[in-house]
Amino acid sequence: MTADQWIALFAGLVGGALRVGVPFLFVSLGECLTEKSGRINLGLEGVLVLSAMAAFGGAYVSGSALVGVLCGALAGGLLAALHGLLCALPRVNDVATGIALMLLGTGLAFYLGKPLIQPQAPQIAAIALGEWSDSAAIRSALKVNALLPVGLVIAIVLAWAFTRTRCGLLVRMAGDSAHAARALGYSVNGIRLAATTLGGMIAGLGGASLSLFYPGSWNEGISSGQGLIAVALVIFARWSPLRCIGAAALFGGAGALGPALQSAGIGWGYHLFNTVPYVLTLVILVITCKPNQVVQGSPGELSSVK
Repeated sequence: MTADQWIALFAGLVGGALRVGVPFLFVSLGECLTEKSGRINLGLEGVLVLSAMAAFGGAYVSGSALVGVLCGALAGGLLAALHGLLCALPRVNDVATGIALMLLGTGLAFYLGKPLIQPQAPQIAAIALGEWSDSAAIRSALKVNALLPVGLVIAIVLAWAFTRTRCGLLVRMAGDSAHAARALGYSVNGIRLAATTLGGMIAGLGGASLSLFYPGSWNEGISSGQGLIAVALVIFARWSPLRCIGAAALFGGAGALGPALQSAGIGWGYHLFNTVPYVLTLVILVITCKPNQVVQGSPGELSSVK
């Protein structure tokens, strides 16, 4: 490989980590908050797709990307709140409900989003961080989603809240020991509903990033399973909001490996390298999910071993 090809490959990986990693960051932070309360939301794929459609539709109708982002967050929060309400009912399983809502969210998005496949909507602004470079590849790679700083701030705030605030400690208590929370007079279902709803709103920002920045359009295959991958990403990050930043960048870079190689002039194995995020997900689940073993950092209510 020539020097220009190496630069193109490096720029492609960095750009992929920044662009593809942003939806991963928001979805993983939303799921981290949800799971910290003792609830798992496998319906995040539906949340992501529905919020992407709502964000694109909101931006298209209003002519404002900001309105679209808010619509995406609202749609994600509403679907997640439905998940929280259903899971609060007696003898309702979180996993089964999440799968059902994943199908509901994607089905609604596909049905309501049919008229939005062709139109163009205002896009989220890009922050140019590569103007110092003479390389067009580096300048293109360092055009950062304006929502990325928002995601970094949310990660820092969540990490601080889980250890320094009353609300954060209540969320952790509901996730580690529901009996202790009830004994102290707190509503575990109320805490989990609030955490799940807020987590869905955060994940909805990831959906808005998909349809309003990268790839920047609405279509039925926009997510490619990122909502489900985020569950493994949270496990990989050991339920730490700050570690979710690095994990999202890793998965974003993995997802951009195929396009980066193609941009460097390496055409063989393109589709094979596109499977790297899914292989990475399987490897993480195989390594971490062992019988009779509790993953370090996992909320007590979600542990397989009591």
